[in-house]
Amino acid sequence: MAKLLVIDDEEAVRRLIRLNLMDSYEVVDTGEPEQALALALEHKPDAILLDLRMPRYSGFELCQTFTSFSATQLIPVFVISGEAGSKTKEFCRDLGVVGYFEKPVDFDALRHSLETFLKNGRKERRSEVRVRLRVPLRLSGNDEKGEPFTLLTTTENISRSSFLCSCGVALLTNTTVGIQLVGPAKELAGKARVVRSEWHETPYPRYAFHFVEKPDHWVLD
Repeated sequence: MAKLLVIDDEEAVRRLIRLNLMDSYEVVDTGEPEQALALALEHKPDAILLDLRMPRYSGFELCQTFTSFSATQLIPVFVISGEAGSKTKEFCRDLGVVGYFEKPVDFDALRHSLETFLKNGRKERRSEVRVRLRVPLRLSGNDEKGEPFTLLTTTENISRSSFLCSCGVALLTNTTVGIQLVGPAKELAGKARVVRSEWHETPYPRYAFHFVEKPDHWVLD
């Protein structure tokens, strides 16, 4: 049974999450965000459900810790918050959050998101070291409707053979796009395939790409 770590200072919220998810998940919860990292290291959860606004501690800081610390960066973080602002959601996405759910929680949607993400996982991140680095790229190809597109974007993290970035067009999994480094030389980096999508319900979904042709020039070469 997969394990969840729930971090929320409201006991009622933690109890509601347990009641709704305990049939499918082992739930470890805490109302003390100061203990969250230690609990994550101890229990090694398959996913983290995190509130943003808690006394004496910022959920944003805790999120950044989880997504950047080598021992926890592979654990997907889902935010559960009473904040509905688009800027907050975008900021969380930039921190590496894979899902954002407003209170009161739609547990059917949360369960579906958990099942989908944990089924697909982040397997491509385990084989190589990833670096949180912003690299400007130009993507070109066809969107999910078959329409051609070209756009500029910036990576959020990279490895020797893959990268994660936002993309303002809808792409299907396994879609192959051309990748060009943005700069005076306009070097062609190669072609990459979509292996995972995140935040596809937002105007700027994120996609994990894996190179299908060995890049002639890449940042980590």
